[in-house]
Amino acid sequence: MTTSRQMPSRVTLLRPSIALLLSFLALRTVDTAPTQRVTLRAEDGATLAATWYEPSSRPAPAVILVHMLNRSRRDWDSFAHRLAGEGVGALAIDLRGHGDSQRPSAPEGNAENPYAAMVLDIKAARRYLAGRYDVQQNHVGIAGASIGANLAALTAAGDASLVSLALLSPSLDYRGLRIEPIVKKLRIPILLVAGTDDAYASRSVRELQKGGGGERQVLMLEQAGHGTVMLSRDENLARTLVDWFRRTLL
Repeated sequence: MTTSRQMPSRVTLLRPSIALLLSFLALRTVDTAPTQRVTLRAEDGATLAATWYEPSSRPAPAVILVHMLNRSRRDWDSFAHRLAGEGVGALAIDLRGHGDSQRPSAPEGNAENPYAAMVLDIKAARRYLAGRYDVQQNHVGIAGASIGANLAALTAAGDASLVSLALLSPSLDYRGLRIEPIVKKLRIPILLVAGTDDAYASRSVRELQKGGGGERQVLMLEQAGHGTVMLSRDENLARTLVDWFRRTLL
């Protein structure tokens, strides 16, 4: 009788342990996608560092990840693992002069817009994906943050093979990279994300939502900050981005 009364207690204690173990294994499955360090070369000769996050199944769609100014591809690491774990390959790049990429000896582009050449960095990433047999070439998108969002829009305007965008904290005009007329002409799905405490990005998102020939979705996050910072401040943003790309690329 004593043994019978104790058994439910033992089972009750074991259930949470098993649940925690399964949750831990599930998180490891999502967060430990195989990665490959790759080197890209832009059309103007700039050497760029990037990381490829291998998707859980192949062939697969892919997303190019573009960081903020004065940051690096490592800002995307956790999200890139999650994206790859759910069947979408991710290529996170270091823009020229950032992270492990070559720092130019002199500003590229014209004097008024020294950041314009960074579009070549994203084009180099797209060429890399074009050379991978395991990437579905008609299912490639870009996620960009801050200046990376503007660069993503500018790249998509000249590359019809890109079929989906997620723009985190875009600006109507970021240091000469003006995207309002471009975004309004794009005919692909675009997710526009901004924090309510980021006044310029919030206003930019509302303006960029207007017009355009493709789907436009706006996500305003309470007190979430700017760019990839929002991924750490809003626990649901990564899930939203994964769902967005799975829906628009698969």
